[in-house]
Amino acid sequence: MLRGERYKDSDPVLIAERRDCQALLDDFNASKSGDHVLRQRILAKLLGGIGDGSWIMPRFQCDYGYLIRMGSNSFLNYDAIVMDCAPVTIGNDVSIGPRAQLLTALHPMEDHEARRQRWETAAPITIGDNVWMGGGVIVCPGVTIGSNTVVGAGSVVTRDLPEKVFAAGNPCRVIKTL
Repeated sequence: MLRGERYKDSDPVLIAERRDCQALLDDFNASKSGDHVLRQRILAKLLGGIGDGSWIMPRFQCDYGYLIRMGSNSFLNYDAIVMDCAPVTIGNDVSIGPRAQLLTALHPMEDHEARRQRWETAAPITIGDNVWMGGGVIVCPGVTIGSNTVVGAGSVVTRDLPEKVFAAGNPCRVIKTL
């Protein structure tokens, strides 16, 4: 899975890792609104790394957790879904709006038999520093978003975005240079 090769999510090791992740997410999502210390402690166990001053609002969902790295002073708003079957890197000073989806999983498109047999692959997502993504943005597998870029609400990012642009739409496209 981590090498980008085909895998099945029914693998017993992956099932156990998702179960462990879900237990931490249950605690995180059930935590009291003012208990920032508990939330940060859970995120420190759950994620592969979280920088100083960064936080995530519940309800948060992910597959494994340890494949997510979040820089410092970054924010992931309510109801985020991060399908981290491959590494997800979120830079410093990033703001991601509510109901964002960062999706690394891929299913065979042309090989319908492999899809029927539940084979998957995954491709990493990288979000540069000082990126702002509006609410409801969907980032597809293998996408890199350059630093200082703004992505409009509701956009579906299917391809890499360069640094210092405003991009929006479905599919997302560059609207102007910033």
